Amino acid sequence: MKIIDINTWKRKEHYHFFTAMDSPFFGITTELDCTLAYQEAKENDVSFFAIYLHKSMKAVNTVEELTYRIENDQVVAYPIVHAGATIGREDGTFGFIYVKFSTNFQIFNTNLQKEIEAVHNSSGLRLNNDDLKNDLIRHTTIPWTSFSSVLHPTRFNSKDSVPKITFGKFSSREEKKYLPVSIEAHHGLLDGLHISQYLAKFQEELFHSSF
Repeated sequence: MKIIDINTWKRKEHYHFFTAMDSPFFGITTELDCTLAYQEAKENDVSFFAIYLHKSMKAVNTVEELTYRIENDQVVAYPIVHAGATIGREDGTFGFIYVKFSTNFQIFNTNLQKEIEAVHNSSGLRLNNDDLKNDLIRHTTIPWTSFSSVLHPTRFNSKDSVPKITFGKFSSREEKKYLPVSIEAHHGLLDGLHISQYLAKFQEELFHSSF
């Protein structure tokens, strides 16, 4: 983890301007072509969720600004960030998971499936120290419906700096499948340019095989 010198940082004014706001988060919602990734999941009998979550994390870790966090009034950059997500249960509740990132899909998926099983064998939110870390991206999936916008609960804490990514149910048009993706991030740490870089890389990953 490295510390960003705010006084010499090119985003110094941006950081102070947006951090002073009650809610400094901003976001973009769009759709990405997930046709090939969905086919890959079906052909290999693996979870489509596991496929696109891994590809999202690969994209996240190519954009340095998505690894920036505010800690103790300092801006820090993590060398790698991991996956936080919500997993549903049959009783309609959900629990949190924390999955160490690996560029190798098989390793990542093995860890993911262990966390999913742990949620299914537990109750409540399953909050632990891992879920309170800053070296993660918080993911939520809404598999029952597509969407064109998302509203998250907000604590109105300008120092909360962990990005949030939400996926929805894919829709089908003209023999292609499109995945709704929403991403929110702290505007003091990054701009629309950086979110667009993530989305472009995520789309590129969705076109590439995981195996």
